[in-house]
Amino acid sequence: MVLRLDDGAALEDFVRRNAAVTSPALLPELRHYAATEITPLWEMAEAELEREGLPPPFWAFAWAGGQALARYALDHPEIVKGKRVLSFASGAGLEAIAAALSGASRVWANDVDPLALAASRLNAALNGASLETIGANLLEPGAEAPDAEVIFAGDICYEKPLAAQVEARLRGWSAEGRLVLLGDPGRTYLPRSGLERVAGYAVKTTKAIEDSDLRNAVVWRLPGPA
Repeated sequence: MVLRLDDGAALEDFVRRNAAVTSPALLPELRHYAATEITPLWEMAEAELEREGLPPPFWAFAWAGGQALARYALDHPEIVKGKRVLSFASGAGLEAIAAALSGASRVWANDVDPLALAASRLNAALNGASLETIGANLLEPGAEAPDAEVIFAGDICYEKPLAAQVEARLRGWSAEGRLVLLGDPGRTYLPRSGLERVAGYAVKTTKAIEDSDLRNAVVWRLPGPA
């Protein structure tokens, strides 16, 4: 069966068929569609998604940096309460959901993968959260981001060219006066300077997707205008 990328119902059905509802290790109060058996999902998704030119199902895992951001938002709701929040490269939307549940006035989950956005919508419904999804590539020249006051970005420093583009974009938003928080478990291409540590968490993970079954994830703040 060909997966139509403009068919939201079909995309959501794909998520339901290939993932199961569970809770992330650091976020027991939240539920999301995730891979419980990693290899079968990966192989199944690759066979079906390769034809569409879509990436592997990164949305099916609660990556440590994203969990740290979501945990921080839930524990410190004052950072988002009454504010507009953008979750950049949001995957399955855990950070966006945490912001919505913490009282954000409006929340956008952004990702270039239509399946990630489908998972975000399903996960939001599971948790009684309200969010909007944006499929635009916000790294493209001239791309306009929503008028968010707070921006979350989790686990985006895993490839050198991408990390450099993302860092430039995040620093640009921060220079505009927006609060930019980056969640990262020590990825290779995390910026080495100009970050303020605001929180740290030990996140249980799995060696099937990481190099350790425990990652120390840090929430970093990018400096605002000079």
